[in-house]
Amino acid sequence: MEAKEIEVRSKALTKAATSGEPPANIVAILRDLQKGVRPTEDLLRSTKIGIIVNKLKQHKSPEIARLSSEIVSRWRNEVNKQKAALSPSASQRSSNSPKQTPNGTASPAGSDKLAKSTVPPDKRSWKADQITINQTHNKIRDSCIGLMYDGLCLKSTEPPRTVLQKASDVEAAAYKAYGPESKEQYRSKMRSLFQNLKNKSNPGLRVRVLTNEVTPDHFVRMTDDELKSAERLEEERKIVKENMDKAMVAKAERSVSTSLQCGKCGQRKVTYTEAQTRSADEPMTLFCTCVVCGKSWRQ
Repeated sequence: MEAKEIEVRSKALTKAATSGEPPANIVAILRDLQKGVRPTEDLLRSTKIGIIVNKLKQHKSPEIARLSSEIVSRWRNEVNKQKAALSPSASQRSSNSPKQTPNGTASPAGSDKLAKSTVPPDKRSWKADQITINQTHNKIRDSCIGLMYDGLCLKSTEPPRTVLQKASDVEAAAYKAYGPESKEQYRSKMRSLFQNLKNKSNPGLRVRVLTNEVTPDHFVRMTDDELKSAERLEEERKIVKENMDKAMVAKAERSVSTSLQCGKCGQRKVTYTEAQTRSADEPMTLFCTCVVCGKSWRQ
């Protein structure tokens, strides 16, 4: 597909996205681009098609968001491969200086550290995987991408490339919903998402996010209950039921007196019970509670 054809589809895609056309129209254009574009860095820069498709990763339609993410990821990988092939230093390293693994053996020539992690799943982090999280050139946002990476990669065998892309997508969705990065709402949301991702009792959440069962846009908007595991929700349901059952147990009826006056609010709506707390020849003690303000006393 030539640059002019791409520009025509770029305009059509922008119009469809901004004018609220049916998702099927957008999907059709995206699939056309997916099949017809042979990406190069110059082509993507001149047509700006990558920027336009990248924005659709946050679309409310799951199919559009997924398809856009796949296209951008493939184009990025293709361009990176082209750069690596043209790099003299890269070709020299692959032919003359194969990369050494921790056990001292040579790894296959041209191996990509983004393709596979050599760190044990329970020890992974962006630092351990030697990943560059500088994606937005904004210190706070990049730190949040690292935070999401650490939460998503825990006990995961997914390639670093996949985890990094998903971490970037989640941060972008949070930034769109709660940003800019200077707002406490954005920072609090990122901390909350990280705490839920690293929760050892809820490993299913990490898997659902990585497999896009839960899209980044949905993930950053999930309530506290939606983020919890099914087991945790069931435990809480049982506790609520037990408390309700206890609350419904019949209690001894208390007498209401209009002769007793509350010393706090002055109302004469006081419930009381009697108990013999002193010797038998002395009057009984009244335990009083005002039904208006809740003040309790005895007399």
